[in-house]
Amino acid sequence: MSEDFGLLEPADQPGDEWEQLDVSDTEADRIARRQDREFDEFRKRIKDTEQFKLQESVFDDATLAAVYKLVQDGYVDAFGGPVSTGKEASVFEALGGQAGERPEPGSEAAGGGPEGVTPEREVAVKVYRINSSNFRQMRDYLEGDPRFEGIASDKKAVVLAWTRKEFANLSRARQAGVRVPEPIAVQRNVLVMELVGHAEERARRLSEVDVENPETAYEVVREYMRRLYGAGLIHGDLSEYNMIIHDGELVIIDLGQAVTVHHPNAGEFLARDCENVATFFTRQGIDVDPDALRAYVTEPEADPTGEATGPDAHATDSDE
Repeated sequence: MSEDFGLLEPADQPGDEWEQLDVSDTEADRIARRQDREFDEFRKRIKDTEQFKLQESVFDDATLAAVYKLVQDGYVDAFGGPVSTGKEASVFEALGGQAGERPEPGSEAAGGGPEGVTPEREVAVKVYRINSSNFRQMRDYLEGDPRFEGIASDKKAVVLAWTRKEFANLSRARQAGVRVPEPIAVQRNVLVMELVGHAEERARRLSEVDVENPETAYEVVREYMRRLYGAGLIHGDLSEYNMIIHDGELVIIDLGQAVTVHHPNAGEFLARDCENVATFFTRQGIDVDPDALRAYVTEPEADPTGEATGPDAHATDSDE
């Protein structure tokens, strides 16, 4: 043979290597094929369903795969219609799956039902549009947040981080005693959370109702703002349009843009929140000063030992 190309010499006996290859189906092969078929059917069913005939950017293939994963993992059993549709995200009513937190079977919360039977739970599925979301505005809230240092500048990465950020903010807010929708699961640009109210009887925004007792409502709002701040968060877009009323409860929503108190624009965002809240409740007949509200929100709380607590509790002149 020619040594120019370095070809190997053929073996005298080729042998029976081909006969030794096992190409029979394994259980993993069968599962993979079944999942592929189920996903194809799921994608067709979603696209053929009337309530999902929105913009193509809502349910692209990647988003459908994320929704399918949430269904497979047991967080969603079935979809209903849209609850709200916005430029950046759409919210759909859905039936929660068994993976979501539910009352224990047979418990009083479950209606005393028999073992293995739990009440159906409605959830909200929030889908962020990757193609049409306000990329620059989102990035402004993400940059400077220590939880998202080094976030990539491409739109998809920002939207996915934003979705995870809302889930994290909701979790932290609930731990701080703030009434927000309960976060249940997150997958890519899809967030599953508690549905406050029902699609047929949705909860009303504070801007849409006649506030019968504005003094009490204001006390609740400012306390929630204080608890958020104590947990190291500032809503960043708080107004009568991001608060809802349902069954006598005031619920704070849309925490995707909430930042930590360490964000470089935290002071500006907090001042805007206080101004918005003061303006609304002043229209309700209460004399609310935004500076006084801010002082209340940021004032360190005292614990039983007499020590101050909260994000500013240990600040000194040298820290400022």
